[in-house]
Amino acid sequence: MKLHIFLTLAAVVSLSALDRPNVILIVADDMGYADAGCFGSQTIRTPHLDRMAAEGSKFTSFYVAQAVCTASRAALMTGCYPNRIGMQGALNHTSKEGVHPGERMMPEVFKAGGYATAAFGKWHLGTVMKFHPCRRGFDEFWGIPYSNDNSKFHPSLAAEMPPLPLYEDERVIETDPDQSQFTRRITEKSVSFIRRHKDKPFFLYVPHIMPHVPIFASARFKGGSPHGLYADVVEELDWSVGMILEAVHQAGVDDKTLVIFFSDNGPFLSYGNHAGSAAPLREGKLTTFEGGVRVPCIMRWPGHVPGGRELDTLVTAMDLMPTFSAWLGAEPPALKIDGRDISDVLLGKDGAESPHEAFAFYAGKEFQAIRSGDWKLHFEHPYITPHETPGKDGKPSNWENMTPASITQSGIEGIATRHGYKVASQPLALYNLRADIGETTDVSAAHPDVVERLQKLAEPIRHELGDTLTNTPAAAARPQGREE
Repeated sequence: MKLHIFLTLAAVVSLSALDRPNVILIVADDMGYADAGCFGSQTIRTPHLDRMAAEGSKFTSFYVAQAVCTASRAALMTGCYPNRIGMQGALNHTSKEGVHPGERMMPEVFKAGGYATAAFGKWHLGTVMKFHPCRRGFDEFWGIPYSNDNSKFHPSLAAEMPPLPLYEDERVIETDPDQSQFTRRITEKSVSFIRRHKDKPFFLYVPHIMPHVPIFASARFKGGSPHGLYADVVEELDWSVGMILEAVHQAGVDDKTLVIFFSDNGPFLSYGNHAGSAAPLREGKLTTFEGGVRVPCIMRWPGHVPGGRELDTLVTAMDLMPTFSAWLGAEPPALKIDGRDISDVLLGKDGAESPHEAFAFYAGKEFQAIRSGDWKLHFEHPYITPHETPGKDGKPSNWENMTPASITQSGIEGIATRHGYKVASQPLALYNLRADIGETTDVSAAHPDVVERLQKLAEPIRHELGDTLTNTPAAAARPQGREE
């Protein structure tokens, strides 16, 4: 199987009669697959996301590359599996690593194409200044460098956390800002940027800080839902989407603007009533089950992206980078990437299919599962799952039993302890996702031919990207960046 991509002129030709669109990427943090009305929520009111879906396309098999913040965002911004570029896991306030300067990133492509660029929200692709967003193609940045729980609100390590810095461009303007105002302030920054740049192409990246724990809603939304604080937070995010769509409309650039909404990974289930829902999918964040990596996604571009369409075609966040690069006529990347141009799928071309023969599911450096068509094969692997008693009101499950010694555990046991999970074991199993989206029934015994085919598809991926489950070194992985 070929993992690489050569950008062709096909997408450029299909868009030749169009002005290059503005692009707005709105990314929620840890929002569940079922946390919007248009994706099945019966408790959270999301009229703006629902309208966006009605006017655009809803993607029900949209995947992120790993079910954790940094890895997911690195894949989005580079078009690469995180394992190809050394960006597995999640960075924190002590991290010296980031995306290597030799890797081309999405804002750099837009900036080279003459676009105004801005990011407002959570960066999480490098803590030190070498990897700051304004040094990776963004003209403007307002936000935080890593997750909001790396702060005085951390449930177990608060005493060890420095004040959370809030940046405007490359300058820290506040420390420990009022987190209940994050969504409002990000929205205001976004609306202002749209108004200021309505007469030239722009790329706006809105990586919201919510609903990652600790969750906060502004006074206007807190208590507004009968279903608790998490619903308040998501309803405020929905308001933000509505404000951004209205700003696009008021600027007169509706038909020139592609707006995409999705979540960086699935819900942080150990936090109970402060977490979302992935139903009917299995598990959530930090796992390779569908609830961790299949996320809600909506794309809207009036006159170009078909309206009212629900699409189950497998596409990924990695595909956005090569798609936009093709539209801008960018040179093919010098280094191999894994995303594919999905212009035909996005624009509703008849007969358009997923460009992926297979999609690999990694947790850290473990190659845990592979999907091809409707089939998903899990290799034998450990995973984390919530305790029977869920977390509550900002504390993860099993929080009362955490000790300083357990917090320093390494490996999957450490991940489980730090986040309120327990470790379980997944045997080799085959699932038909069309018939069994919840990965409940292993059908490997009935389909040995499918198991064999997926195992063969997995071999070149394992060889290229590595796999600690089988002690396979990565033959084609590139180094992450680092400040010495």
